[in-house]
Amino acid sequence: MRRQAGAAILTAMLTVVLVATMASAMLWQQWRGVEVESAQRSRVQAAWILVGALDWARLILREDARQGGADHLAEPWAVPLAPARLSTFLAAERGEALVGESEDVDQEAFLSGQIQDLQARLNMTNLLDGDKLHGPSLAAWSRLFKHLNLPERELLALTESLLRASAPDAAVAVDASKPLLPKALPDLLWLGLSASSLQVLQPFVTLLPERTPVNLNTAPPEVLLASVVGLDMAQARHLVEARAAQHMSTLMDAERLVGNPAVLFDANEHSVASRFFSVTGQLRLGRSSVQERSVLQRNGLEVKTLSRMREVLAEPASPLQ
Repeated sequence: MRRQAGAAILTAMLTVVLVATMASAMLWQQWRGVEVESAQRSRVQAAWILVGALDWARLILREDARQGGADHLAEPWAVPLAPARLSTFLAAERGEALVGESEDVDQEAFLSGQIQDLQARLNMTNLLDGDKLHGPSLAAWSRLFKHLNLPERELLALTESLLRASAPDAAVAVDASKPLLPKALPDLLWLGLSASSLQVLQPFVTLLPERTPVNLNTAPPEVLLASVVGLDMAQARHLVEARAAQHMSTLMDAERLVGNPAVLFDANEHSVASRFFSVTGQLRLGRSSVQERSVLQRNGLEVKTLSRMREVLAEPASPLQ
């Protein structure tokens, strides 16, 4: 009887352990399903919100084109959107006022964004002029490399690789090492540019599908110094300060603000308006952040999207600068 009682107790314990194990596995599977569904829902929500933010940016640029005139940093498109709670927009849409902060922080969504003028940078496409290098653009890149203390040999390797990549296939049929034409700035790494140099250059250069002039109303002093022959850094900074008070409507305005007859602006290399812009939208949903960068081209009132790149940030990023 004692042996039977001990066996019964052991059997009961084993049964309890088995049931507990099965219940834990079922609960884990259910929790995992809920987490996967929640993550998928968050991704879909983030995608739609970022699409809406991109459409909003396109509308701003279209309305700016409707107004006409020069493009400068005092216009509405140049004002960044600081991180804002989406519930604030929804309350404003319904004509309501928020009573207090939400208790469920994990469900709060914050949207921030910024539109930047890509013609405020040196365009790498300008380096090529058919099957040869474009002299004025190459000189501008040389001045930028010199000002940023970057190795001149990397610029030489970059331009040589560009020439080989743009050459007709018939001309390089026997050359198995012909590189591919770059599609984005990170692609410059395989054309001879180092990662450290690319990081330094990124705020001042871009890669657009066609030749573009530099917008004098939006370019930073470093780009002005590189793109304008005879301009020194002091004059470039003076031009930036002067345009903050009154933007330039024509190239003659730029010549007047510089005040140096030796500095001349070329209509082929400089302008006061832009057609290419980048839009950065960032959504922080709970503990995750998603960022999307898009390139827009504006032709009259038509604003089309050329490219979109989305990435998930490991941690909630700081507000856009």
